[in-house]
Amino acid sequence: QVQLVESGGGLVQAGGSLRLSCAASGRTFSSCAMGWFRQAPGKEREFVATIKRSGDSTYYAYSVKGRFTISRDNAKNTVFLQMNNLKPEDTAVYYCAQRDGYCSGTYYYTRPNGYDVWGQGTQVTVSS
Repeated sequence: QVQLVESGGGLVQAGGSLRLSCAASGRTFSSCAMGWFRQAPGKEREFVATIKRSGDSTYYAYSVKGRFTISRDNAKNTVFLQMNNLKPEDTAVYYCAQRDGYCSGTYYYTRPNGYDVWGQGTQVTVSS
């Protein structure tokens, strides 16, 4: 069974940057899709970004496009989320997730129920 562990969260001022990491252990890191989601207090978990196994196919939520970059290093069993120009509204617990099984070649999985394994989350707080 795969375990996912996020790291890299913290407190940053608006306009700053953070890089989140998600390390996978257990079964071979060969998921066809990995995703980042976030959840702010009192809100539902929302999609942030997703990346296919090849690493060259990505998709972002409109609210983060152009500021966040998702990437993966399959040799190191790790997926990353580089977050630049952070805003107070980016404050949330950030979760990485892995989809097991089949992925449609052209479909981007943006709903939480499209993923099977979740990390414990890492807090990101952006001050104004």
